[in-house]
Amino acid sequence: MHLSWLGNTCVKIQSKPAEEEISIIIDPYKPTMGDFPRNFSPSLALFSVGQKDATTLSQEPFIIDTLGEFDLKGVMINAFPGPDGVVIYKLVLEGINCVHLGKLTKKIDDETVEKLGKVDLLLIPAGGAGLLSAEDAAEVTSSLEPRIVIALNTLSDNNPKAEPISNFIKAVGLKPEVTDKKIILKHKDLPQGETKLFVLEKNI
Repeated sequence: MHLSWLGNTCVKIQSKPAEEEISIIIDPYKPTMGDFPRNFSPSLALFSVGQKDATTLSQEPFIIDTLGEFDLKGVMINAFPGPDGVVIYKLVLEGINCVHLGKLTKKIDDETVEKLGKVDLLLIPAGGAGLLSAEDAAEVTSSLEPRIVIALNTLSDNNPKAEPISNFIKAVGLKPEVTDKKIILKHKDLPQGETKLFVLEKNI
């Protein structure tokens, strides 16, 4: 599984869960500034707060922006309700349980933590600017106990008012294990018994 951060809460996942290679784009919203792809051609597109202000999607991908359970192209997707109408996604692909918390504005409750269950990879907004602050993101990370956590919505040219990644690093109390523009994850390489912090640099 290949993972890239495109700015704000947008991530691109490339995976081969079955015979066909697929691409998944999550939260492809047009930013008001900075560099960002003009369009995407994903297999699946997931939206955490509806499709308003979405960038152009070509090739007619399957779109999810509502709650429910989906089994698509070898990927199991559960869409859970979050605070203030945000949709939280849990994807299972290549044996990895990946949770994307979307444009989360406040901490999740214990019931949501229980529903999400086992989390191998947590993608969490951690830069404030209207979404979770670094401190709140650190608390949510602690409650979910993922094997790997990656912060989204941190300082970038798309979001100059967001907190820098250094704030989350300090709040979560973890030293970055990996810093790169693209991260490759395999189930057999997932850390055991502790949470590791990976840092994704913006990559378009």
